[in-house]
Amino acid sequence: MRKTQLGRTGISVSNYCLGSMTWGNQTETEDAHRQIDSALAAGIDFIDTAEMYPVNPVRASTVGRTERVIGLWLEKTGKRGDVVIASKHSGGGNRNIRDGAPITAKSIPTVVEGSLRRLKTDYIDLYQFHWPNRGSYHFRQIWDYDPSGQNREETMAHMVETLEALQKEVDRGTIRAFGLSNESAWGTTQWARLAEAGHGPRVATIQNEYSLLCRQFDSDLAEACLNEDVGLLAYSPLAAGLLTGKYQGGAVPEASRMSLVPELGGRKTERVFPAVDAYLAVAKAHGLDPVHMALAWCAQRPFMASVIFGATTQPQLDHILAGLELHLSDEVMKELDTVHRSHPMPF
Repeated sequence: MRKTQLGRTGISVSNYCLGSMTWGNQTETEDAHRQIDSALAAGIDFIDTAEMYPVNPVRASTVGRTERVIGLWLEKTGKRGDVVIASKHSGGGNRNIRDGAPITAKSIPTVVEGSLRRLKTDYIDLYQFHWPNRGSYHFRQIWDYDPSGQNREETMAHMVETLEALQKEVDRGTIRAFGLSNESAWGTTQWARLAEAGHGPRVATIQNEYSLLCRQFDSDLAEACLNEDVGLLAYSPLAAGLLTGKYQGGAVPEASRMSLVPELGGRKTERVFPAVDAYLAVAKAHGLDPVHMALAWCAQRPFMASVIFGATTQPQLDHILAGLELHLSDEVMKELDTVHRSHPMPF
């Protein structure tokens, strides 16, 4: 397993990361623990979670359950030093999490303490803001995204205050590094600039959606992150399962995400299935498994820190782990770019 660095932190992680958002809902505790054991055995030492998990759906009654599942594994095994753990502070607007309260300097220590308690650990390696208070164009919101109502003065004051609160957590040893999620290029550079001005920890990573079907990161964000040493943690690299091909022809497998969330969070469109067909054709032409191809493509992108994948079941995880050493040829990479030109924004 190849190792990468999280920004300028000196924290080293595997270039694939085990996602956890189904643990405690679709995936039972014992199965989740088996997944962690299997991932570690395969060389994956990086686990991503969030205070709001599990999802599909997010419910007030289950918020925090995924962190508790991980905490039970840490308590049972005593292997805290063997894994790098990333978690997230939810942004404002989701009524299931603290009644929709936003990220503030005051909320940070309380939310950190809650995560530490559930995770049964003294520190979180990478602490991320799940989405900006000011909103973003992610989660299929790009179609009507309008930043004209933003207040720059308020945004900058918020960034300064929360960075200073994060620095206090770094100083007391509860977090090691800071990351963003669902951010923009402008936002990322402002966080980096303010940290360099001495207001708090420098952003190390950005966790945004990225896959063969979702390549918004490729332009402004890629430029910003490459120049600022901010690594991408790609989530949904299989596009909520679309790139596996399991939903082609109208299929909806039992217990799949589409069976729970029929529109796949806005990813199910008339355009997406022809795009998937085109990517599946590339895989078939080169004798590649489509899951392995999609993940390897992400891992080979120049701005990638780690590719986050999740598996609801152990057989799904075993299938993924079997292909993580795949390296795609230049020919395949070019063909995938050609498909992207024909199907540039399928959802």
